Amino acid sequence: MIDFLAPGSYGYLTLKALHVAAVIFWMAGMLYLPRLFVYHHQASAGGELEGALLIQERNLLRIILNPALVAVWLLAITMLIANPGLFSAGWFHVKLLLVVLLSGVHGFYAASARKFAGGARPRSEKFWRLMNEIPAIAAIVIVLLAIVKPF
Repeated sequence: MIDFLAPGSYGYLTLKALHVAAVIFWMAGMLYLPRLFVYHHQASAGGELEGALLIQERNLLRIILNPALVAVWLLAITMLIANPGLFSAGWFHVKLLLVVLLSGVHGFYAASARKFAGGARPRSEKFWRLMNEIPAIAAIVIVLLAIVKPF
């Protein structure tokens, strides 16, 4: 089993590829959900559009975002067990910190979706437009760290 998951092996590279695919799904949802919140702010309370947005927000979290987040972390932990040398790389510490922070943003989005579902309009439309940029910037930095490995 260890040889199967040795860094550079087909097993390890498969885990890495699945991890990247899960990250793509997670980031797609992380970029889309705050945009839905912007539209939700623009929708009339109790109207047809608001009802449709509530369904979209709930489904995005339940069907894409939450499962992708779980997959990202499970695959990452498996790769770390197979390749604990990553812990000695400086770039990895920064990447891990950014992923932990993005996971916190995910939790904030989920809590905000529950508030929207309860009839509240948390924060402002401008706030959600700005929050839409956080996952994009973090993803750029994370990809640069993982590819360039600057330190």
